[in-house]
Order: sequence, then structure tokens, then C-alpha cells
Amino acid sequence: MPSRFEVARSMALEAGALLREGLSRRKHVNHKGAIDLVTEYDLQSEQLIVQGLRKAFPQDAILAEEGGGSQSAQGTWLVDPLDGTTNYAHGIPFFAVSIAYRVQGEIQLGLVYDPVRAELFHTQRGQGAWLNDRRLRVSTTAKLGEALLTTGFPYDIRTHPENNLDHFAAFALRSQGVRRLGAASLDLAYVAAGRFDGYWELRLWPWDWAAGILLVREAGGKVTRTDGGEDVFAQPTSILASNGRLHTAMLQVLQEGAVSATER
Repeated sequence: MPSRFEVARSMALEAGALLREGLSRRKHVNHKGAIDLVTEYDLQSEQLIVQGLRKAFPQDAILAEEGGGSQSAQGTWLVDPLDGTTNYAHGIPFFAVSIAYRVQGEIQLGLVYDPVRAELFHTQRGQGAWLNDRRLRVSTTAKLGEALLTTGFPYDIRTHPENNLDHFAAFALRSQGVRRLGAASLDLAYVAAGRFDGYWELRLWPWDWAAGILLVREAGGKVTRTDGGEDVFAQPTSILASNGRLHTAMLQVLQEGAVSATER
């Protein structure tokens, strides 16, 4: 029987091919929220992945973005069939398929596939992080002023007071630059690859980051909550990922923003 990693890899590649084919086509876009989109390709990709995983491992639970599902202590797949839907809906070629497998609170494997660039970021616990057949290491940047960072914003940015705009401004003034590319799984994969030095984001769903955090850790980086806590699955979820050398400095900036928010 194929391993879970082999099946997940096959599903990621198949789903990526479907998404790549549909990128230039006219799409039917629905709204889950004011700026939270879903296309027919999100649904088709998720159906393909979920059916493949259920056929191979019917005993496993599956938690997927569009179809929901439940988690199990025995083993749960965390699936984002199209991370970067807004980019995709606008024909912007920056999106990914993200698949992870979690057992008893620990991510065991993760894959983030960018079908446009044919970049498959993959990892298994204790076996390092890889981009196709090249092993990854986080960057060695040690000063926040020299760091290139990335982040994202919640879909309720217009209405929720914790919208990350204060942190974005603080890091923009303290770092070399901050990018907002619109796909959390790729943000994390890029930290693992040393392309970015650090990443933070608030109020995410587990399928957004499950594969990516294992990539960062296996590449030698560090991942915590934005308040420094270790339980990234605790609600509300938040993620701070870095090359490790910048983690304390980034936590300090985030804490300054949290203190300012309580004073308002």
C-alpha cells in the first residue's frame, strides 16, 4: 500500500494540474464573506483530494476548507485545496495546494504545491524540508532591519479591531520590507526556503498553515503563536514563523502592538 506521503503527493500534483488548467479560464465566483471568495475550482480541487485520501485511508479524519469535517486524535488530514483564491479568481499566478497530516497534536507530514512554478515543497517529521529534490534551510539574517518579512490580513479586516494593520505598519518601519502575497502556505514555504526571513498572521484556520509550519521547523526555523505560546492550534489561532534568529525581535514588535491595542 502506498504511504500517506506518497498518496498526498499524488493528490497535490493532480489538484495542482487541475488548478493550473483553470487559471486562465472564466470562473464562477461566490462570496463566503465580503472579501472571502470561493470558485468552482476550489470545490473541484477539494473533491479530488478528499476522494483520493478517503479511498486510500478510510479510517482517517479529514478537515478541509470548503467541506469542513472533523479532527481525530488517531489521524487527521488538513486540506486547503486552493490557498490564494482571491489571487486565482483574478488570474494572478500565486496560489497553492496545501495538505498536511496530524496525529495526536503533531504534524507528521506536509506538502505545499505551487503548480505554476512546478515547486513542490514537502516534508516529513524528522526528515528535513525539501523543494522538489533540494533540501531547504532557513535564512541566516540576524537583524530585523535587514529582514524581508511577509504577512496576511483576515477576511474581516473591515470590521474586526484585530486586523493586523498596526503590526504591518510597525514591521514596515523596522524591517527591510514587508510583502503581502495572499497565500499563507506559500508564505511559510518561502520562509523555509530562506526567501523570506519571517512571517506572522492572525486568526487563521489550521489548513492554512499546518503544512507550512512543519516545513519551517524542518528547515531549521522556529514557529510559535504571535504571543510566544507554543500551542499553535489553540484558538484563536495565530502564527509567527521565523528563521529563529529573528524570533525574539519579532515577538517584541508584536507585543508592542498588542499593548497599544489594549490602550485604545
